[in-house]
Amino acid sequence: MKITFLGAGSWGTALATVASHNGYDCVMYDKDKAYEEINYDRTNPYFFNDFLLPDNIHFDGNLASALKGADVVFFSVPSRAYRDLAKEVTSLLDKKVYVVSTAKGFDISSSTFKTLSTVLREEIPEDKRYPIVSLLGPSFAKEVIARKMTCVTASSLSLETASYIQNIFSNSYFRIYTNDDEIGCECCASLKNVIAIAAGIAYGLDQGEDVKAALVTRGLKEVMKFGLAHGAKKDTYLGLAGVGDMMLTCNTLTSRNYSLGYEIGKNNDAREVLKNNKKTCEGVYTAKYIYELSKNLKIEMPIVQAVYEVLFNDCRPYDKMIELMARSLKKE
Repeated sequence: MKITFLGAGSWGTALATVASHNGYDCVMYDKDKAYEEINYDRTNPYFFNDFLLPDNIHFDGNLASALKGADVVFFSVPSRAYRDLAKEVTSLLDKKVYVVSTAKGFDISSSTFKTLSTVLREEIPEDKRYPIVSLLGPSFAKEVIARKMTCVTASSLSLETASYIQNIFSNSYFRIYTNDDEIGCECCASLKNVIAIAAGIAYGLDQGEDVKAALVTRGLKEVMKFGLAHGAKKDTYLGLAGVGDMMLTCNTLTSRNYSLGYEIGKNNDAREVLKNNKKTCEGVYTAKYIYELSKNLKIEMPIVQAVYEVLFNDCRPYDKMIELMARSLKKE
C-alpha cells in the first residue's frame, strides 16, 4: 500500500512516521524542494531536524509522481490551500483513493459555511475517491513523532470508511476512534483555535488560571452553539474532537494559537505580534470567518467577537477582557 502525504510540515511528517511504523510505504510531497533533504539525510530540514525518519518515507517534489499509484492521500496543508490543491490532485489521480483531511479550519474563501471535507467533496468527484475522512483530536506532532501515546478521531459520513483509516493507522501508541458527526468534529477542531488565542491572551495579560479556565469553558459553549446551529451532535463536544482538543490546545505554549495569544496578551496589542508571526495559526483566519458568519446568523459568540476585534480592529486585549467580564449577568 502506498500512502501519499500532501504537505511536508510537522503534522504531515508525524503522520507519515505513524504509517511507516505500521509497515506502509509513504511519500511526502511539498512544493518546497528543500524537503528533498529527507531522501539524503533522513531528516526534515524545517521540522524535527534531529529526528531520523524511517527508510520507507520518501520525498517527491513532483505532484504527479507522488500521487501515482497512491491508495490513500492525506491533505496536510493549511486550510486556505485546500481548494486549489484538490483541483490539481483530481486531474492527476490514476485510480480511486481514500482521502484524509488533517487541517483544522474552514474554506475562508467562501461567504457561506463550508468545512474542509465539503471542499474536498466539491473538488474531487466520487468516482475518484471514497467518502472523505477527517483525522482530528488532541495531538501535537512532536509527541506523535516521538511515539508518545495519542488518541484522535477519524470522522466521516461513512463509518465504514472511517473504520478503514482507523485500522490502518492505529497501533500501540496511536489510537483512533471513529465518529460520524462530520460537522461537529470539524467545528470543534477549527473553532477551538480561536478560543486558544483567547486563553493565551488572558495568560499573557497575567490574569492567572481561573479566568483561563472560565474562557475555555465558556468558549466550548460558544463552539457548541455554533455547531448545533449547523446540525452537529451534542455528544461530539464531550469527545476527543471537542473537550479533548480544547484541553490540549488552550493550555500550553506548544500550541501555536495559544502561544500567539500569549504574545498578544504580553504586549497588550496584536499588531506587532501578527506582523512578526511566521507560524501558521489557523485561529486568526477562523476568528474573522466565524465572527462574520455568526453575525449574519445572529449567533451570540462574545469570546469569538472579542478575539476578532483584537486581531482585526486594533482593540486592546485588556479592554476586551474587561468588557467580557462586564457583560450583563445571566444564568449558565
